Amino acid sequence: MRAALWLLALFGIAAAVALFAGNNQGTITVFWPPWRVDLSLNLVLLSLAALFVALHLALRGLSALFSLPRQARQWRMQQKERALHAALLDAVAQQLAGRFSRAGKAAQSALAQERALAGLDARLPQALQVRTMAHLLGAESAHALQDRASRDAHLQHALNEAATAGGQLSPEAREGALLRAAHWALQDRDAPAALARLKELPHGAQRRTLALRLRLKAARLDRRTLDALETARLLAKHRAFSPTAAHSIIRGLATDLLSEAHDAGQLLRAWAELEAEEREMPEVAIHAAQRQVLLRGDLGVARGWLLPIWERTVAEPRSLGDGLRVKLARVLEAGLDSVDAEWLARIEAAQRNNPRDAILQYLAGMACMKRQLWGKAQQLLTQAGLGLQDPGLHRQTWQALARLAEQRGDQEQAAAAWKRAAEADVSS
Repeated sequence: MRAALWLLALFGIAAAVALFAGNNQGTITVFWPPWRVDLSLNLVLLSLAALFVALHLALRGLSALFSLPRQARQWRMQQKERALHAALLDAVAQQLAGRFSRAGKAAQSALAQERALAGLDARLPQALQVRTMAHLLGAESAHALQDRASRDAHLQHALNEAATAGGQLSPEAREGALLRAAHWALQDRDAPAALARLKELPHGAQRRTLALRLRLKAARLDRRTLDALETARLLAKHRAFSPTAAHSIIRGLATDLLSEAHDAGQLLRAWAELEAEEREMPEVAIHAAQRQVLLRGDLGVARGWLLPIWERTVAEPRSLGDGLRVKLARVLEAGLDSVDAEWLARIEAAQRNNPRDAILQYLAGMACMKRQLWGKAQQLLTQAGLGLQDPGLHRQTWQALARLAEQRGDQEQAAAAWKRAAEADVSS
C-alpha cells in the first residue's frame, strides 16, 4: 500500500512539473557588462537544483572524510569492548566447567581489557559492575584453588569498587560480594568471619533467604545455638525448608539449647527462650525434663513441661514412638518420690484406660511401689515384665520384682527375678 501511494505521489509531482515547465515562457536576463545573457527560467531552476545537490554531496563527503579518525577510534573501542565481554563470559563458562585456573586467567584478561578501554578515555556505563564481576570470578577461582591471598585481594578490590567514582556501584553487586565472602569463610570453617561479613549487609539484605541460610550455618558452626534457633525460625516463616525439615531443624536446635544449660537456672532461661510450639514438641519437652532430672532441679516444673505431652499420649497412644514413650516413663519415674496425688491419679487413669500397655503397667507399678501398695505393684510389674520390649525397663522391672520378693521373704522368687534381670542385662 505504501509503495502504491509513493507511486501516485511521484506521478502527481511529475504532472505538476510538466504543467508548470511546459507553459513557462519566462526568462531571466543577466547583465554582465558589456554582455547581456538571456536564460530560460526552467534552465535556471534546474541549475539551482543541481547546484544544491552538488553542494550537499560535497559537504557530506567532507564530513565523512573528517569523521574517519573518530570512526576508527570507535571501532577499536567496540572491538575491545567485545573482547572484554567475551573474556567475562569465558570466565563464567570456565568457572561452571570446573576449570578454575582458566577462569582466573579469563577474569584477569577481562580486567586488562577494561583497563585498556579506560586508557582510551572510553567509559563503559557498566564499568564498575564489570570490574566487580571480574574480581569476584577471580576470587571464586582462587578460592577453589586454595589461593587465599589472591582470593582476598580480588575480594577487597571488588568491595573497594563501592567507593569508586562516587559510589556508583550497584548495591546488589556489593551484597553479592559480601555473601560470597561469607560462603568462603564458612567453607574455611571460620564462623566469626562469616558472621562479620553478614553483618556488613544492609538490614533488608540480612533477611534474605540466602543470607539467613549462611547465618544459620555460621551460628551452628560457632555454637551460637540461640542465634541459630532464631534464624531457623525466620527461615521456616520464609518457607525456605519443607515443613518436615523445618520441624526437624528447629527441634534439634531447641534440644541443643537445652543441652547447653549447666544448672537449673540456665535450664529455666533456656526453656523461656523457646516458643510455645517448640515447647509442645515431645522430643524437646522430654529432653528438657531429662536435663532437669540430671541437674537436680525442680521435678514439679519438669512434670509441668511434660503435661501437654502426657495428655496427648493418653488421648492418642500411637502419637509417640516407643522410644519417646520409654523416655517419658523414665523421666516420670525419676520424680515419683515427689509426685503429687494429681499426677498419680493421671498415671492410674491412663493405665486403666489402656490396661495392655506394658510401659503404662511399668510406670503404674513403680508408682504403687512408692506408695507401698506391694500387691498391686507386683501384679502390674509382673504383667509389664512379660510385655516390655525395652531392655532397660525390662531389667528394672525384674529388679523391682526381686526387691518385692525379698521384702516378702520369698528368696526363691527373688532369685528367679534377679536371674531374669541378669538375663535382660546380658541380652541388652
